[in-house]
Amino acid sequence: MLTAGQILQLIRNGTCRTRKELIEFTGLSRSTITDRLDRLIDAGYIHESGVGASGGGRPPSVLDVDATRRLMLVADLGASHVRAALTDLAARPLAEESAGLRIDRGPEAVLTWVRQAFQRLLDRAGRPAGEVCGVGLDLPGSVDHVSGRVIRSFLMPGWDDYPVGEAVGADYDVPILVENDANAMALGEWWTSWRETDSLILIKVSTGIGTGIVLDGRIYRGVEDAAGNIGHVRIRESDDRVCTCGSRGCVASLAGGHALAVDLGQGSSQDVVRLVQAGDPTAIARVQEAGRTLGVVLATAVSLLNPGVLVLAGDMAETREHYLTGIREIVYRRSLPYTTRNLEIVTSSLGDRSGIVGMAVIVMEHVLSPTAVDAALQAKAVS
Repeated sequence: MLTAGQILQLIRNGTCRTRKELIEFTGLSRSTITDRLDRLIDAGYIHESGVGASGGGRPPSVLDVDATRRLMLVADLGASHVRAALTDLAARPLAEESAGLRIDRGPEAVLTWVRQAFQRLLDRAGRPAGEVCGVGLDLPGSVDHVSGRVIRSFLMPGWDDYPVGEAVGADYDVPILVENDANAMALGEWWTSWRETDSLILIKVSTGIGTGIVLDGRIYRGVEDAAGNIGHVRIRESDDRVCTCGSRGCVASLAGGHALAVDLGQGSSQDVVRLVQAGDPTAIARVQEAGRTLGVVLATAVSLLNPGVLVLAGDMAETREHYLTGIREIVYRRSLPYTTRNLEIVTSSLGDRSGIVGMAVIVMEHVLSPTAVDAALQAKAVS
């Protein structure tokens, strides 16, 4: 017999929009459906809005997710930025705040900003913390999704094994989700622009290089939560540049934003972007070369996964397509024609908001999953 959480999924995905449709689709009795719906309505998961088409008699009320009664708090952490957002239960932003804050300042300084920003966002929206039903945070490293701890990151000294979920969620008795930034960005791009595509790969090129993979609408993390470490594929071992991982010849040490900044005598990947946007020929040539270097590895990824979309995100997505041109040149040259026949290679449509959007979707999907909904309803009944 279908649970209330499973009934909610039928409403969310549009399979059933009225009580009558639920009864006909599930085969459950009217009293059972009424019980499930009353519990969902009472808990604020759904409401009745508008009226549907009538087959005769009184028009039926339309059931829909009530996205306004519950809130989510999400944060996106990069190597040199932080962004926080308050959203409704449909992942729509209600308020956002960002700052230039380096991740290498350590977890205490960065997460203190996040917690304070969350409270400022709630205050600005005039909403109480009790309406928050989920909190999420992404960061540039591998994370343990069960414990909410950082497994490893080459850009984040002092963060390894730090209880990020526990620290961020200390003020909220709700699910706390921690995710890799490129994974969150990939899901954000897929959710916003590419939901008709079964497979998407996002490459974030800023200070370093990270990759997020979405397969059949779900993030693919790998057995050890290490999928997407494309920046540490070694393609030129004779090169004397040492990568942040300690190896030589990694893609990130040749084509990442930090590597470009060093080669061009700049302080950061953002400085490289400004040079390219100003038309500096040396910077443009070096950026295109970096795109070709990354394209060598991406051609292999295309052959393995046959994605429908490759999305370039991060700072290098702002180089007026010069970095993207290098990627396209090599991917199309080195891949079999039928694997790239319908492949789109594009820049991010969300820009620096892709992580926030993706993290909001991750939290939303968790909070509204059948297991989470049924557990919450059970707890509410017991209390």
